[in-house]
Amino acid sequence: MTSSRIADITLAEFGRREIELAENEMPGLLFLRKKYGATKPLTGARIAGNVSLTIQTAVLIETLVALGAQVAWSSSGLFATEDHAAAAIVAAGIPVFAWKGETPEEFIWCTEQTFTAFPDRKPLNMILEDGGDVINLIHNKYPQYIKGIRGLTEETTSGVYFLYRRFREGTLKFPCINVNDSVTKSKFDNYYGCRESLIDGIKRATDVMIAGKVAVVAGFGEVGKGAAGALRAYGARVIVTEIDPINALQAAMNGYEVMTMEKAASRGKIFVTATGNRDVITGKHLLAMPEDAIVCNNGAFNWEVDVAWLNANAKSVTKIKPLVDRYTLSNGRRVILLAEGRCVNLGCATGNPSFVMSCSFSNQVLAQIALWTTPEKFPIGVHMLPKEADEEVARAHLNHLGVELTTLTEVQSKYLDIPIDGPFKPTHYRY
Repeated sequence: MTSSRIADITLAEFGRREIELAENEMPGLLFLRKKYGATKPLTGARIAGNVSLTIQTAVLIETLVALGAQVAWSSSGLFATEDHAAAAIVAAGIPVFAWKGETPEEFIWCTEQTFTAFPDRKPLNMILEDGGDVINLIHNKYPQYIKGIRGLTEETTSGVYFLYRRFREGTLKFPCINVNDSVTKSKFDNYYGCRESLIDGIKRATDVMIAGKVAVVAGFGEVGKGAAGALRAYGARVIVTEIDPINALQAAMNGYEVMTMEKAASRGKIFVTATGNRDVITGKHLLAMPEDAIVCNNGAFNWEVDVAWLNANAKSVTKIKPLVDRYTLSNGRRVILLAEGRCVNLGCATGNPSFVMSCSFSNQVLAQIALWTTPEKFPIGVHMLPKEADEEVARAHLNHLGVELTTLTEVQSKYLDIPIDGPFKPTHYRY
């Protein structure tokens, strides 16, 4: 068994300094350490984690350990590792198999190592993941571990989609919790987090002036809403593409132009995909783009932009710097692709800010505790955390912002038929 494999253990001290800084911006995770640290409800859990290994994820990992879990970690993308964060976690004695710039084959190898990277080579019995790679590997290549796995908690929109599809098809073999659709995840990480980290990635990669340019955002879900809002705040004129009539109507009523990519391609200078789908920007769109259009993806995987077409059909490619590539097309025009079509906020920047990741990862911790300590409540299927958990996560972050809540009076509580301490909204409320 390989104990760990990372880029550079000498980065551990740097990583530790940034982890300590991040902890002050992650009040939810610190609250959970304080609440559950003495009882250690995750004792006995062997969690294989596959989430982008950033400084913020390092705080999550150490929270899980503080609550009694054994943890082994790989990263959820080829460029989704901060090497100093990985080094700091290894220096703390936790197995990690991740480095920035893995090949697809190395990515699979790293993920597989986490299945048995526990004392005495005991296998995983819990999964915490982002995107579906672990569950696919377990179901398709390592079914011998299925019986011992108590459950999985999933971080992302696309990963959750695959879980529901697997359940519909009858191939899901253990219970899962959909963390992504907790309000304090999807409405915060996906929207507020990407609203800041997208621009961070574009700016670090290109130093481009956004004001005055036409930006095209494909998809107006939570990530797309954040992307469009951030680009407009910088002075861009924003076009949205959508397949969903409700999202399209929302975009229009927020003042965005809504059209097809076929019409938008020739107008945009900055293109951002945020759909979780594939083939969103294809060869015909790339050929229609103006000189030095910037193309990036802030959605899932690397299929939203047809990078394979670019590599097969471009006349030449110039690497400006790592993860910034300038392709010359057959028509003589050039396009600039960021992060090889993978998540630009992780490839070209450092992912979402600590505070909003505290919201997401607090839900992950609560979901892990729920699956591990009350398995009888979770038959095979895809489940949600209760509204009370969502509100607890939100409440844990308010003091950090100096927010004071109003408390219902008994008369108001009876009038609305809402408990004084919540939950305050029905499960179908959309916020």
